[in-house]
Amino acid sequence: MFSWIFIFWFLQINKFVSAAIYNISSCYYKISEEFHREGDVVIGAFLPLHTFHTGKKKPHLTIPYYYLDNKIQYNFKNYQYILALQFAIEEINGNPNLLPNISLGFDFYNVRFTGKYILDITFNWLTALGDGNHIPNYNCKKRNFTAALTGTSWITSAQIGTLLQLFKFPQITFGPYDLLLSDRGQYPSLYQMAPKDTSLSLAIVSLMVHFRWSWVGLILPDDHKGNKILSDFREEMERKDICLAFVKMTSDAWTSYFYKFWENIDETNVTIIYGDIDSLEGVIRNIEQRLLTWNIWIMNIEHHVIDRADYFMLDSFHGSLIFKHHYRENFEFTKFIQRVNPNNYPEDIYLPKLWYLFFKCSFANINCHVLENCQTNASLDVFPRHIFDVAMNAESTSIYNGVYAVAHSLHEMRLQQLQMQPYENGKGMVFFPWQLNTFLKHIEVTDKKSLDWRQKIDTEYDILNIWNLPKGLGLKVKIGSFSANAPQGQQLSLSEQMIQWPAIFSEIPQSVCSESCGLGFRKVTMEGKAICCYKCTPCAVNEISNETDVDQCVKCPESHYANTEKSNCFQKSVSFLAYEDPLGTVLVSIALCLSTLTVFVIGIFVKHRETPIVKANNRALSYILLITLTFCFLCSLNFIGKPTTAACILQQTTFAVAFTVALATVLAKAITVVLAFKVSFPGRMVRWLMISRGPNYIIPICTLIQLFICGIWMATYPPFIDQDAHTEYGHIIILCNKGSAVAFHSVLGYLCFMALGSYAMAFLSRNLPDTFNESKFLSFSMLVFFCVWITFLPVYHSTKGKVMVAMEIFSILASSTALLAFIFGPKCYIILLRPDKNSLNHIRK
Repeated sequence: MFSWIFIFWFLQINKFVSAAIYNISSCYYKISEEFHREGDVVIGAFLPLHTFHTGKKKPHLTIPYYYLDNKIQYNFKNYQYILALQFAIEEINGNPNLLPNISLGFDFYNVRFTGKYILDITFNWLTALGDGNHIPNYNCKKRNFTAALTGTSWITSAQIGTLLQLFKFPQITFGPYDLLLSDRGQYPSLYQMAPKDTSLSLAIVSLMVHFRWSWVGLILPDDHKGNKILSDFREEMERKDICLAFVKMTSDAWTSYFYKFWENIDETNVTIIYGDIDSLEGVIRNIEQRLLTWNIWIMNIEHHVIDRADYFMLDSFHGSLIFKHHYRENFEFTKFIQRVNPNNYPEDIYLPKLWYLFFKCSFANINCHVLENCQTNASLDVFPRHIFDVAMNAESTSIYNGVYAVAHSLHEMRLQQLQMQPYENGKGMVFFPWQLNTFLKHIEVTDKKSLDWRQKIDTEYDILNIWNLPKGLGLKVKIGSFSANAPQGQQLSLSEQMIQWPAIFSEIPQSVCSESCGLGFRKVTMEGKAICCYKCTPCAVNEISNETDVDQCVKCPESHYANTEKSNCFQKSVSFLAYEDPLGTVLVSIALCLSTLTVFVIGIFVKHRETPIVKANNRALSYILLITLTFCFLCSLNFIGKPTTAACILQQTTFAVAFTVALATVLAKAITVVLAFKVSFPGRMVRWLMISRGPNYIIPICTLIQLFICGIWMATYPPFIDQDAHTEYGHIIILCNKGSAVAFHSVLGYLCFMALGSYAMAFLSRNLPDTFNESKFLSFSMLVFFCVWITFLPVYHSTKGKVMVAMEIFSILASSTALLAFIFGPKCYIILLRPDKNSLNHIRK
């Protein structure tokens, strides 16, 4: 219930102010716009407190720059400027250690126009000329003018400075720092109290990085300050990969009807607004009118943002952030405001107007400075913050420091005068204003910072969050700070839990051109688009990205593999063709079965060794071939299990020697048949070969040749243990590398050559008239052997890892099985199933 009463009170104040301004008393025109406070030394204060708007511009007959259809527009927050000026002067005048026996005063002029009007009032003040309309309460008393206080607009300060610099008259500006005004050639006696904004772009970009806002808009004034800060923002944003969705420049000709200005404002959720109070007034008002509640506005000004309250609950600036220079809070100023009233400061012409508007006072008929029917406990600190804020803002702080700078300069100059000549005849302080320039350049104000130092160093910013829901609440809460001098990574300090975002956001808002690329993806920029606009593509094979929005994926080491999500690298497990593997188990079983079968055949041949079919085909060679085939089957077991150096060498040597002996035995069988039946004349040589069993020498000769090839192989580039990290995903396969590919293919080539030779000999004797002629079986077995190993070569080179090893084992088993089946299969059939054919009677028939 109390919250609704509170809101209603806000609305009533706004309604009352609006009605009061439109039903304004005639005293608003009778009370002069300027006033002064007496003092031995006077500061000229040119401040913007209110402006006059006119439609038809009907000039007044006697008052210059005044129109008959004027409408007054007050900015009550600017009244704090006068209070800061009076507060500083009261403190100085009450300080016995600063300017003793000398009082400070001021002449106040409202800056309501630019151009010739400003030059006129400045010149009149300098020359102490004019009538009562321009210099109120003017008298012939000698007054020492010391410095001019100007702001907030740099244009106002520049126009006044153009005249003041002719006389080297000290000028103190309290508006935002401006590079043009720092030109000592053009403005040699102008001093800017505001610090530079050299770190502002870094501070705002750091906030963008913190919240991962990479797609932002920028609104700037179309002048030298806007161009300079735009360059600074671009430089910082490019360094942090932040992109500008749009850049909008406001000019003096900008109006609220400039619809193109707002065309693409909804492209981003975050927009930076940079400028001074005067240049952004139209933009701020138009944002309020359009009720752009989905945008987060990041600004460098805190003034005029929440000055107005109306009947809307929502506010465009609720949840926005403000960067302002850090100043120590002045609690004495708050106490000073509490005791300000028209009775205590009768020379202040604005206090009666404020009391008339807000406390229902009435002007006396005889004197507009006298109020009647007022509340006794009325005070400025009861105003809502959207009307008047008791906390000293940046401009008021600059005014306060500027007055102290002048006072300290006068004090130093006074001490110097006393050292040079004694103070006499009570003449007071006599000086020329330009003499203060020497002291203003080196003086230190209350926070112990010299003016030159202030212009070079820009240290710390406070970050304020606007709480203005319901509209009219008008709170600016400090939620963080930025210090450019802090260590890297510690410059930005935020209390995120205190931040109130615009009402449509339930969590921290996002402002990106493209959705974030998650783990396992990388960014791919799109041609013709900003770098913040991209598409996401998965990482390549065995590459990962364990962070979001990476430009390049990271390749896993050879010993690691990427998981399915491609977000982490894991250690590969070691793998080889083991006995426990299904494939290894099958191959071992086949090899053992075939070797057992071969032993069984040997047993059959031994048991039936005296039968014609065993004796007919060189029994000794048959035994050698069967024993060799047993070793051929068993040598395949060297390829299964964890490879070692010895196993790698034995794989190739046992395979090569066993198959060489087998093929040499087949060749010897074929040559024996050819010599026995094919030679047409039995010469001595043939007879000697048959008697001495010459074909049997083929076996050791062929074997020695193969051993020689293997010896060269093992001596030069022997097989070794190798790793295959690519064939099987997530595994490192340990296998035997052949070492020398030439030697390996030489061994296979030699075996194939022997197979072709055996095939040729067997083919020649295929039709010989012999009951148990095995030439046909020999030739067919050699043909199968040759085809197996010729087929093996392309398959071997096209496979990797365990499959390659399995292919070699399969080739060994297949070729050995071909020899066993085609050579000894028919004989075993006759011995075991057709014993009637294995007899002398059958041979004779």
